[in-house]
Amino acid sequence: MRSGARFRLARIGFAGLILLLLAAVPAFSQSCSLCYTQAASAGARMIEALKSGILILIVPPTLGSVGMIFVVKHKRNQVRRTDSDGESIQDW
Repeated sequence: MRSGARFRLARIGFAGLILLLLAAVPAFSQSCSLCYTQAASAGARMIEALKSGILILIVPPTLGSVGMIFVVKHKRNQVRRTDSDGESIQDW
């Protein structure tokens, strides 16, 4: 990849990251008042159950995402060819 194309791709990725972060700000400000009221009036046992539930809902998707990134990175390195190979392996 040329350096100019790599720079352009990095710039687009950075702009996308900023856009994603700015789009998530309104989502953080929305909270369910019923959920908040129930959690605030709950006892210690219910609060521990909520914490466990949050972990159960967050950990599997996070591990799946990290695993997928790991697999894609290693597969990308396996199938990548250099442009200086000289011969084409295409049959058409």
